[in-house]
Amino acid sequence: MNDDIKKTSEIPPEQMSLKSRFQFKCHKGVKCFTDCCRGIDIMLTPYDILTMRKKLDLTSEEFLAVFTQPQLLEKADMPVVTLKLLDDERNSCPFVEDKEGCVIYEDRPTTCRYYPLGVGSLSHSGKQGKKDDFFFTVKESHCLGFEEDHEWTVAEWRDDQGVNLRDEVNDGWLDLMVRKKSLPPSMKLSEESKKIFFMVCYNIDKFKEFVFKSTFLTRYDIPAQRVEEIKNDDVKLLQFGFEWLNATFFNAGKEEPQIKK
Repeated sequence: MNDDIKKTSEIPPEQMSLKSRFQFKCHKGVKCFTDCCRGIDIMLTPYDILTMRKKLDLTSEEFLAVFTQPQLLEKADMPVVTLKLLDDERNSCPFVEDKEGCVIYEDRPTTCRYYPLGVGSLSHSGKQGKKDDFFFTVKESHCLGFEEDHEWTVAEWRDDQGVNLRDEVNDGWLDLMVRKKSLPPSMKLSEESKKIFFMVCYNIDKFKEFVFKSTFLTRYDIPAQRVEEIKNDDVKLLQFGFEWLNATFFNAGKEEPQIKK
């Protein structure tokens, strides 16, 4: 993830490109297996929530209530959510088992997929994997995966871990974060706008209700084909939401949105 959004190291190590190589492998045979799933700070992306709540057969509202806690990203002054850890001796991830590892592995969060890599961006855009992105390894003292005899390029690791699609879906969200962070401190969003941002990005069921059960579609000129797409595809709805927030928050002359019941 963008290093402005998830800080895994105070001073990022040497910058890497998609072609850079590193040695790493994690599996049940390493002594530190699942140690990285304890005492962690995992920020969940909008796409993470979509896939995880579907895996658990929960509504977005239920998932948020049970498995997340709201935070405020200080520099951007924007609401985000982090994974709620267990109240055990090691502050474990709620989805980790000692012997088997992650019980939702196929739908694990984006940050877990990137590990042991961190991601930074040198540009205004939050789009990852682009020419002005850089990567770096996050070497924690407990991790023995770097001693394993398996070498990757950054591009190979991203492909193997399935982050390309996730980054593509989350591009709009990251761009909103970076754009807001680049504004002068005096240009703050209202508390109502922050609530709308939270709804659009994390509570997809509530956003769908907002779009289809309010006056939203009568106030915005949206092509019928697009309306049908966002009605039947939560990913399309999420990406539409990012576009709407971007236009509403950052286009000159636009008023901040208000939720109308």
